[in-house]
Amino acid sequence: MSHRKSISEDAVSGDGGTSSAALSMEGIDEAMWMDVIHKMDEVYSQLVKDEIVLEEKNAQLEDSQQFIFSVLSAMSDVLIACNRAGNIEETNAALRKLVGLDEDDLRGMPIYQLLADSVSIDAIRRVIEQASPQITSKVVELNLVHSVRGAVPVDVNCTQRRDSLGRRVGYVFVGRPMGELKRAYGELSDTHEALKRTQQQLLHSEKMASLGRLVAGVAHELNNPISFVLGNVHALKRYSERLTLYVTALHEKASQDGLLALREKLRIDHILLDLPSLIEGTLEGAHRTTDIVNGLKRFSAVDREERIKVDLNDVIERAIHWISKGVARQFIVHWAPGAELNVMGNTGKLLQVLMNLITNAYDAAQAATVVTPQLWITAQVDVHTVSLFLHDNGSGIAPDHLAHIFDPFFTTKPVGKGTGLGLSISYGIIEQHTGRLYARNHPEGGAEFVIELPLAPLE
Repeated sequence: MSHRKSISEDAVSGDGGTSSAALSMEGIDEAMWMDVIHKMDEVYSQLVKDEIVLEEKNAQLEDSQQFIFSVLSAMSDVLIACNRAGNIEETNAALRKLVGLDEDDLRGMPIYQLLADSVSIDAIRRVIEQASPQITSKVVELNLVHSVRGAVPVDVNCTQRRDSLGRRVGYVFVGRPMGELKRAYGELSDTHEALKRTQQQLLHSEKMASLGRLVAGVAHELNNPISFVLGNVHALKRYSERLTLYVTALHEKASQDGLLALREKLRIDHILLDLPSLIEGTLEGAHRTTDIVNGLKRFSAVDREERIKVDLNDVIERAIHWISKGVARQFIVHWAPGAELNVMGNTGKLLQVLMNLITNAYDAAQAATVVTPQLWITAQVDVHTVSLFLHDNGSGIAPDHLAHIFDPFFTTKPVGKGTGLGLSISYGIIEQHTGRLYARNHPEGGAEFVIELPLAPLE
């Protein structure tokens, strides 16, 4: 070092007497002394260098210890390091906070004293006392004990500690308290269930809104058979009164001439001829009413997941009939049913899709202020798929709307005229049927919606 004189300088400096005395020692010449001095100087220099390296290593060790300490302190997961016997050697702040004990209390404590029940104790004992320990880690569920809060559930990852020779020297347990996670999971599960209920209510509300638009047409359709049945019942009531009078005369054993006169007066022969047609007509009207009501029930009922073979011809016919009788009396729909279009699906859901698309086509044509709103429905069948094409004579779909037309709550209708859910729900229903629904602008003008569904397998 610059401030230190070398040993050789000290040996050769000073008064001549000292040097002469040193050199006059028997059997040692000056060259040998100088060699010894130089060797001592080299040893001293090496010691200084080793001291500097040692100080650097100590500084690095302190930095490493500080780094490990800061990491352990910052960990939100709990950490326990113990020896082979299960005595605690090191913990972190998260563990000490969780169990309510300080570092001095924990150091040397058997890990079993931290466990709240025998199940947890047995789980740790199996890890520590296993006959042929594995190197890989293992996850166990434990209940740590807290002096105030009681048992605290923790998921712990157990890993062996090994020395430089690979010998097992202890264990490290790293875990995460599950109380908050379980509570968060419970809240998430409750929220998910509430969301599912809200979604079902929303879907059902949209269906009922669609049904509400058809009430006028359905009421008109129900009025015909009900009026027919009511008129027939009134006629049957009059006939029953006349038949009662005639039967009473028979029981009273009136004269033959009197019975003939009464029979002619009451027109019994006409009644007997008219009764079969009246009864048949009444039954027909009742059956028609039943069919209409059952169709409404299928459409308005909360969705069930049954899948049956459905002929799309019947679904399209019913959708056109209801809409033309309801909100779209001036709507001309061009549709000619042909060969069977059998798919596996839910009749009510498919009916909802067709009614939504037909109603949207009518609204689009009306918004375009065309003279006569019209819709063309055609079908195409290939080996595995049936495709329906619904092309209206409206103004078409704006290019920037095409990418969002099936988004929930997206609508181009005025406020109060649409919820923006009809197309989104229809898209989801077709997806549930492993099909495809998409929209495009027709080359001849207007919008075109395409439904693709897999054909039902042949029986």
